[in-house]
Amino acid sequence: MAAALGLLTLLRLALAASLPLAPDEAYYWVWSRALAPAYFDHPPMIALWIRAGTWIAGDSALGVRLLGPISAALGSVLLWDAAERLLPGRRAGLLAAALMNATLLTGVGAVIATPDAPLLLFWTLGLWGMARIITRGSGAWWPAVGLFVGLAFASKYTAALFVLGIGIWLVAAGRKWLRRPEPYLGAALALATATPVFWWNAAHQWVSFVRQGGRTEAWSPDRAPQYLLELFAGQLGLATPLIFLLLVAGMTVAARSAWRRRDPVWCLLVVLSVVPALIFVQHALGDRVQANWPAIAYPAAAIAASGLSGGFWRRLQVPAIVLGLAMTAAVYVQAEFAPLRLPPEHDPIALQIRGWRNLAAAVEVARSRVGAGFVAADNYGVAAELARTLPRDVPVVAVGPRWSTFELPTAPGNAEVGLLVEPEDHAAPIWQAGQEIGRAARTENGKVIRVYRLYRATPDHSTSAVLLPHPEGDE
Repeated sequence: MAAALGLLTLLRLALAASLPLAPDEAYYWVWSRALAPAYFDHPPMIALWIRAGTWIAGDSALGVRLLGPISAALGSVLLWDAAERLLPGRRAGLLAAALMNATLLTGVGAVIATPDAPLLLFWTLGLWGMARIITRGSGAWWPAVGLFVGLAFASKYTAALFVLGIGIWLVAAGRKWLRRPEPYLGAALALATATPVFWWNAAHQWVSFVRQGGRTEAWSPDRAPQYLLELFAGQLGLATPLIFLLLVAGMTVAARSAWRRRDPVWCLLVVLSVVPALIFVQHALGDRVQANWPAIAYPAAAIAASGLSGGFWRRLQVPAIVLGLAMTAAVYVQAEFAPLRLPPEHDPIALQIRGWRNLAAAVEVARSRVGAGFVAADNYGVAAELARTLPRDVPVVAVGPRWSTFELPTAPGNAEVGLLVEPEDHAAPIWQAGQEIGRAARTENGKVIRVYRLYRATPDHSTSAVLLPHPEGDE
């Protein structure tokens, strides 16, 4: 298993180095050049990870993604150990790690740079620490769990569900710990670790909390069937079909065992898998749930699935892992070589990563033709991609309210003329006085992926506009 995990990690690193960055990844790279305790969209951990990766491997795609494959490998080892401790004598560790690595969640998520990568690592570390508390009965691990939870919260706000889960576990199966100081020390350490995120939000009108937390109150019964179906389909694809079946069966058995026996092990698996899953189901009654959001339920669900004892479930394990790895391999091959010549509008990989350099080249030709002093975009992903692909002597300006929270240089003054790049399907440019001077396309192998309108415009400073960094050295 160690050799297989090592080879898989090397493969993921190779893909991370060869594939162009998606817009969100380029955007997170900008974060890493303007470090802060939090950002408009998320806490800061992904920015710190990218900063560390680029310090090691430069501002290349590998540098941006370096810690993702490594964290997936480390998380696999931790999950293996936690499963062996929680379900001894069942070879649960090997199966849980294999199931987790065979999902598209891990297969794709380990290659790209997103906040989910550090979130899953620290969530798994918290699960691993709780496994040691339960099986050893020692309170010395509570501060470590608190630290891991705090770091998970600094990765993504859904880590708050770990706190909720442990609170439920303490009441349901761990009441003896409520009379001891160690859990409270862990809670204090978690709060201290998360304090910079709270401090930044307090200084910025709680913008990040409002953006993420505002989704919890949605209620739309007329759209609920659609959202629930999308949630189900997303998990079926992200887990891969047979692994999804195993995860659901494992969570069902865990819930039954926890209800009947109040066993601390099964209760832990329930509060860290079933409880988050139910919360996302509730959320889907009023708003769309992105497929990656329930990822936090996967580690505990994988352990629960590894504890299934029926003959049917045992016979399903190997086919489930093989199918999951095959689906992941198909995604890898399509991303790297694109053997399926799909129409660009139906190719999710092309829509994300293809053609950015060709767009930058077309934009630079237009900029030189009209004598624009800078290039601007009000789509954060487009702006970040242009900052990474345009020549370093071309200033790139990002426009929009989100940029007011960044410690980045302000845009040029009103007197300077720039070139505004706007997706063709946007209703109107953010700088209303702009004059359209043409269009540029994002293309790959002669196929148009997306078209952008080009405007000759001057900043009106009605909204925030900042200068973005360029990569250092050769990308």
